[in-house]
Amino acid sequence: MKPSAFDRVLMQLAPGWAAARARSRMRAMAYGQAYEAAETTHLRRQSREMGSGNNVVQMTGTRLRNQARHLDRNHDIISGGLSSVIQNIIGPAGINVVPTPRDAEGNILEGVVDQIMPLYAAWSKRPEVTWMHDWASCQRLLGRTWLRDGECFVQELRGSVPYLEHGSAVPFSLELLEPDLVPLELDDRARRITQGVERNAWGRPVAYHVYRQHPGDPDSYVPETKRVSADLIRHLRTVDRIGQVRGISILASTFTRIEDLKDYEESERIAAKIAASMAAVIIKGDPTMYDPETAPKADRRMRFQPGMVFDNLVSGEDVKSIDSQRPNPNLEPYRNGQLRAIAAPMRISFSTLAKNYNGTYSAQRQELVEQYGAYGVLAYEFVSQMLRPVYERFVHIAVASGELILPPGVTPQSAASADYLPPPMPWINPVHEAQALRTMVRSGFKSATAVIAERGGRMYDTFEQIEHERRWARELGIVLDTDPALVADSGTAQQNQVAKPTSASDEDTQ
Repeated sequence: MKPSAFDRVLMQLAPGWAAARARSRMRAMAYGQAYEAAETTHLRRQSREMGSGNNVVQMTGTRLRNQARHLDRNHDIISGGLSSVIQNIIGPAGINVVPTPRDAEGNILEGVVDQIMPLYAAWSKRPEVTWMHDWASCQRLLGRTWLRDGECFVQELRGSVPYLEHGSAVPFSLELLEPDLVPLELDDRARRITQGVERNAWGRPVAYHVYRQHPGDPDSYVPETKRVSADLIRHLRTVDRIGQVRGISILASTFTRIEDLKDYEESERIAAKIAASMAAVIIKGDPTMYDPETAPKADRRMRFQPGMVFDNLVSGEDVKSIDSQRPNPNLEPYRNGQLRAIAAPMRISFSTLAKNYNGTYSAQRQELVEQYGAYGVLAYEFVSQMLRPVYERFVHIAVASGELILPPGVTPQSAASADYLPPPMPWINPVHEAQALRTMVRSGFKSATAVIAERGGRMYDTFEQIEHERRWARELGIVLDTDPALVADSGTAQQNQVAKPTSASDEDTQ
């Protein structure tokens, strides 16, 4: 833009003023072409950038973690919501692991599967060092810590470890670690340590610095740290920034709304209790009719009871009950609106969080279908960061210890191949959904193996059970719908009925 005559004169007399005037003009022109949302007004303050994701976690991570734990302990909605999320991504028996070891031609080796399953079942009974949790319980505990605190850690203990007795024949155990045990405040640029995690020049973790004792224990004063190779640590975390080292709770964006809802519900409960406890006041009325000399001097508090009579009122006094206008008819709509907003960042459906299942079959199924996408994302985050590395390590150690014998040409990597199946979506209408699966299997769009595995079973075990049931039923003279002899007899009977000629008397009867 060409300067005006006034600008040229101003540059000669006051260069600083002229430069400031030019900067203001350029800034105004830039704002005219920029996003309006970036402008700062008296109604909308501009958000401040706090630097990298690691810097944000450094300043707020501990406070957010403590607040999330407080809500899990003291707020029934959050505690129930976290339990429901864990139930849907991990389930009562844990995420189902279906071994799929293959040979060089890609064929599944059932002999290797038959070796892995008993070893894995025995290890799952006592997988961690305290022997207090089985593997399904460990998964739920790790998942809850991950979602609530933002992260959790597991240390792998392999082979012979001093003073440690492994829980199964495979010498492999886990030590579950809370995020407090990896100090968030430990930073050392010289050693490339960021928030307790030592990384190489590319940002890949090479070691974790772990407290030898929980810093929150009563007898912990100045706990020492130990350096543990990253190859022995599984770090499950939730991150939302590229390059972020430590995790943040999924509840972080809901804290303000949750606390407001908690305070509002507390106020409504107190008001309802007051409304349930009837109260009244004595109105003095016309001051000219009230004589303080003749007014009763004793305590005039009265306990309400059926049929009571007010017999100690003086002239000019009246009794009026207090109406608190409770219960509040707007409480439930307001609460439901807040819960809908809270449910989204928690990755849970509103119906599950609020325990409100009013609605048609179609609406409930649509909500369930959409929500299971979010559950699937969380489940496979858990699989990729925790379950798959642990299972693969288990198979490798089983091979190294001689407990698992592989056929010639089969590597430990191929033997550790498996499918990981989170809990399936519940059936709202079992008849319709079972018919849909039956149609898909018969049409060739889905295998019976996949259907059985999704429901937590194994095809070979299921078919073997069915065969045993049929054989036992025939010996006892019981006919089952799945018995092929019954199916053949039914088909023959139907054909005979169709081929049977219709007599005139039959037509008259019809």
